[in-house]
Amino acid sequence: MSLKFKFMSIFASLVVLGSAAVVATAQDPVEPKKDKAVKAEKMAGKEFGKMRGFGRRGHGKFGRAGMFPGIELTETQKEQIRQIREANRPDPSVMEEMKSFREARRAGTLTEDQKTRIKAIHDQMRAKSESVRQQVLNVLTPEQKQQIETRREEMRKRMEQFREMRKQRKTAPDTNDNN
Repeated sequence: MSLKFKFMSIFASLVVLGSAAVVATAQDPVEPKKDKAVKAEKMAGKEFGKMRGFGRRGHGKFGRAGMFPGIELTETQKEQIRQIREANRPDPSVMEEMKSFREARRAGTLTEDQKTRIKAIHDQMRAKSESVRQQVLNVLTPEQKQQIETRREEMRKRMEQFREMRKQRKTAPDTNDNN
């Protein structure tokens, strides 16, 4: 066989394979594009991009990813907690003041008086947060409080295990250096 004949047969087989691939993909059913109305209906009521609770999956403030993960709250408890949170919302004027402080920090014009004011606001916020926490805990039953404490201990143990694993990885010699 001549070299020219070999090249021609390889070229012909590539053309045949290419055309077979085109035919095979052309016969796959193509899903129709979803209508915007159908998509809007499916997404109705979902607030994407907004954090609801602590998770992005949207289980609400009191659901699985919310304030008390895995704790079943009654509707009365949910309403009481909602009222506590509403009554203790941050003051918009204070939030605006903090925003101006952040801008001053970025610009490098933050004064010592502003720094002391920020510290005072943070202290007030911490105290208010602890007060809200205590009010919310008072709404819970002893069994629910025990469940929260149990989960907190489990989390501490997992965090400690994670720290130990990370420490071991840092101290372990790298075995991929000589590859």
